[in-house]
Amino acid sequence: MLRLAGLAPSSFAEVPASGGGFVRALITGGAGFIGSHLAERLLQAGEEVLLLDNLSTGSMENIRDLKKYDRMHYFLEPIENRQLLAELVDEADIVFHLAAAVGVRLVVESPVRTIETNVTGTHLVLEAAAKKRKLVFLASTSEVYGKNLNVPFDEDADLVLGPTNKGRWSYAASKALDEFLALSYWKEKKVPVIVGRFFNTVGPRQTGRYGMVMPTLIGQALAGLPLTIFGSGKQSRCFCDVRDCVEAVLRLAGTDGAVGEVVNIGTDHEVTIEALAELIRERTRSSSPITYIPYDQAYEPGFEDMHRRVPSLRKLQRLANFRPETALPEVVDRVAAYATEKRQMRLVTAAS
Repeated sequence: MLRLAGLAPSSFAEVPASGGGFVRALITGGAGFIGSHLAERLLQAGEEVLLLDNLSTGSMENIRDLKKYDRMHYFLEPIENRQLLAELVDEADIVFHLAAAVGVRLVVESPVRTIETNVTGTHLVLEAAAKKRKLVFLASTSEVYGKNLNVPFDEDADLVLGPTNKGRWSYAASKALDEFLALSYWKEKKVPVIVGRFFNTVGPRQTGRYGMVMPTLIGQALAGLPLTIFGSGKQSRCFCDVRDCVEAVLRLAGTDGAVGEVVNIGTDHEVTIEALAELIRERTRSSSPITYIPYDQAYEPGFEDMHRRVPSLRKLQRLANFRPETALPEVVDRVAAYATEKRQMRLVTAAS
């Protein structure tokens, strides 16, 4: 057994040394929505997983069922804990860096936290990985394309961001800087990196707390509340099932040709938010009305949004031989089933 130093006795975790044919993966943000699904998939495959999360947007509930695996080890610490991070990176064979400040509402309300969390966290991970040139998969976002109107977005397309006095663009700018950092570490220090730009990943465990549209609308539909659409509802997105996202990430991580590359991860099946709301009403058999709230009221005066966000998947197909294809109705049904289960559990708890 290998004991990680630098931890308080109450936080001690004994981690088996690498061996036995298992790959040891570190997931920052491992208690988050995507991170927990990635961890689950790796554990089911017999791999060993180290999770690092400060629970700022993640949740212990997301990894509660993963505690049954003796190959899962979690550390509830901020990524700024340099000593712990260095030790975890040193013990890992690969780092999936998913820790970030996410969600439009969080970005608008806490721009300083957004920038510092994203840029500082990525820098610390890359700095630690550089010592032994550990492979790092960096989770980025379709937000970096900004106001570019040329869809579908190719990975080498120009990034068109709004002015710096519009806080809405701070998230996109911080993630773009993350990408620059990662690719610079690859070019200058030979740290193998892969950048994945996620396009609206959705599924069970995602919360609507920070402005994620699908769990918000589904929660409203199940509760019989009005479905609130921000803006005109004509803006469109492409929603990717989290299982497809994880599959794409793992395939890219196992592909030598993906190192040093930026790759879109998502589906190219486009739907307007208005049509999504109608689909959710249909699939949940809800009679809730649909209401529209101007962006200025929903977020802040002068808020800007992207009208369309559609990825080109040619690079993903070429490198990973994979294309996400889970149909949107199936995704909605999965999220609705999860939300219904959680709602029933809350009611039982409240009644007891």
